[in-house]
This record gives sequence, structure tokens and C-alpha cells, in this order.
Amino acid sequence: MSGCRVLPRLPLRRAFSHTAKHSKPWLPTGAYQSLSSPRGRALETYTRPSASVRSLVAYHATTKLQLLSTATDPNTSTSALPAPAPYTPPQTGLLSRLPRSWVPYAELIRLDKPAGSYYLFFPCVFSTLLAAPLASPVAAPAAVLGTSLLFLAGAVVMRGAGCTINDLWDRNLDPHVARTRLRPIARGAVTPRNGVVFAGAQLLVGLAVLLQFPPACFFYATPSLLLVAIYPLAKRVTYYPQFVLGLTFSWGAIMGFPALGVDLLANGAALAAAGLLYSSNVAWTVLYDMIYAHMDIKDDAKAGIKSIALKHDKETKQVLTGLALAQVALLAGAGIAAGAGPAFFIGSCGGALATLGIMIKRVNLKSVKDCWWWFVNGCWITGGVISLGLAADYVVRYVERDERDEPDGEAST
Repeated sequence: MSGCRVLPRLPLRRAFSHTAKHSKPWLPTGAYQSLSSPRGRALETYTRPSASVRSLVAYHATTKLQLLSTATDPNTSTSALPAPAPYTPPQTGLLSRLPRSWVPYAELIRLDKPAGSYYLFFPCVFSTLLAAPLASPVAAPAAVLGTSLLFLAGAVVMRGAGCTINDLWDRNLDPHVARTRLRPIARGAVTPRNGVVFAGAQLLVGLAVLLQFPPACFFYATPSLLLVAIYPLAKRVTYYPQFVLGLTFSWGAIMGFPALGVDLLANGAALAAAGLLYSSNVAWTVLYDMIYAHMDIKDDAKAGIKSIALKHDKETKQVLTGLALAQVALLAGAGIAAGAGPAFFIGSCGGALATLGIMIKRVNLKSVKDCWWWFVNGCWITGGVISLGLAADYVVRYVERDERDEPDGEAST
């Protein structure tokens, strides 16, 4: 086009001079309302009759201007695309009851979305219940319950710290993803400086919780901090950041053993059980986070964020099936190494296989709402049946130990 000019880095087109006729003769009257916003509004501004004859319209030449089919009728008007909804403070739920200045920090740790804390907590429960019969003597129910409650507190705190660190790394990416653009750091409600201070405070609280466990737990837990820090970077360099997340979130599958006094370095069966349980939880984490990643798959592609959902979009169900089978097989291996009984294999392994199969069959990966439902509820469904099977096995073995010890006690009297 003879009227074109090329400026550095931005293709420009010069508007036609206004005459008595419309400046864009190939567009019907009122068609600018049909153009994508904000380009439609820009064109309308510079081409209406009152504009200067030498008006310059700048827009990306690579963008295809599209008209709705109704735009061909001069008497038909269409509305421009709606602007993204602005942030509105929570009106219901727990966050609505907090002081206004606390809300951004509560949102930063996802206080209103606790599913992540549960996913971090379940591996701790699995390892605690699996390790309890291996302790010498067998851990008492009070010890198992107390240890589990400490793990719950630690999971809530460390999940919040992990979310804060993640949002600090992603502060320049989150504004480009619809689901994350209103996160506190992304929208400017929390400054990066305050985010760093807040993350540090949470890590100190996590340390205080950790120090309530036996001293050996400190040395087992410390390496996990490196994984917490590098996970947000993984999504920039690999299509499998979920694997790094699995290594991070599954760390609790090891911690239950030293928490109950089981020395992994001196007990080969316990070490094998812990390793297999950890691997099983890694497969589970990749599985559920692959479903989670499908909620952002379009925005991730635009923002250049990598995920396993993008890499294997066309064969997601097959990958999920393979992960489920790997998870159950490794879980069964952990039970064999720990000497678990039928209650574990039927309840935990059989239950996990059934619930994962139902989820994989029913989840609609094209529906954000459906992916979110299965992500939240799948945590309790699968994690719950595994925990119940482990708990049943622990109770059976604890009772059997009492029955074996009772005759010895009577003979001594």
C-alpha cells in the first residue's frame, strides 16, 4: 500500500483521508463497534467525520480485523468485547471477616483455597500410618494422632510459604493469565519487598513447627526447601514442572518415619517403604496437577509457561492412566516392604485404583469448572481411601501386637 509507513518494531498504517464518504468504504456504517477492543475504539476515534484529515491510525498489522456477521446490516449494532472484571474484595466466606489490610496476605497464602494444604498433608499422613507399625515398640494411637496434627500445622504454613515464593517468581507472568491476574502481588496489593518479608516470616513459623519433631526430622526436612524455591523456575525451562512439584509436595512421604523414631538408615525395610511411598506420591502429584494445568492451558501457551498439559494435550487421558497405574503399583510396593496386611491392599491400593479410574474417565479436561472440581474433591476421595486403608492396617497390627504381648505379661506375674 503506497500510504504505508514502517516505524521501528511496530507496523503502522496511515488512515485514508476523510471525504464525504466513509473513511473505510469496505466496512459498513457502525462496523467499528464490531472490531476487537481496543483496536475498534482506536479506529473509530481516528476515522469519525470530526477527526483530522491527516489522522494516523496505529495498530498491529498482524492482527486480523474481524467483523461479526451482523455488522453487514447498518441498522444492527454490536457491543464491544467486555473488559476484564476488576478486583473486588471478598464479600463472603472467611476472607470477608478479616481486616481489610489482612486480606491480600490471606489471598497470597490461598487461605480460602485449602486444597493445596491437603495435598501437602496427605503424604505426611500416609508415611505416619505406614511407619507406625515399624516403630519399636509399635507407635501408640496418641503418638500417631499427635504427629499427624503437627504435620497438618506444618502443611498449612509451608504451603502458604510456597505460594508466596511462587507468586514472587511469577509476578511478571501472573498478570497475563486470566486465573492469576488478580493475585495480590500481580495486582500490586502486596509489594515484592513485603512478599519476601512475609515469606521469611512463614518459613520461621515452619521452622518452629519442625523443631517440635525429633531432631532427626530437621536434617530430613531441610533439603525440601531447595525444591520449594526452584519449582517456579521449572515451568520456564521444562514442560514437566509438575515433576518438580511432585518431588516437593511428596516430601512428607519420607517424614513420617523419622517423626516416629524409625531410623531409615538402619532399617532397610523402612527405607524401601519410604522410597516407594515417596515415588508413589510423586506420580499422584503429577497426575492431579496435570488436571489442574488444563485450567490454564490456553493462557499458559500465550504467556510462554510450560506444563505437561501443553506437552501432552492430545493424549492427556492416556498419560493420566499411566500415572495412576504407576502410583498404585508403587504404593503396593511400599506396603509389601512395610509388611502391610490385606486391609492395606484392599482399602488403600484397591480404593486408589477405583477412585483414580473414575476420575480419569469422568473429568472433562476442556471445562475449567470440571477440572477444578476434580482437583479439589479428588484430593479427599483418593487421599481419603488411601488413609483409611493405612489406618485400618495400622489398627489391625496394633491390636495383634497387644494380643501377642498379653500372654507374656500374664506369665511374668
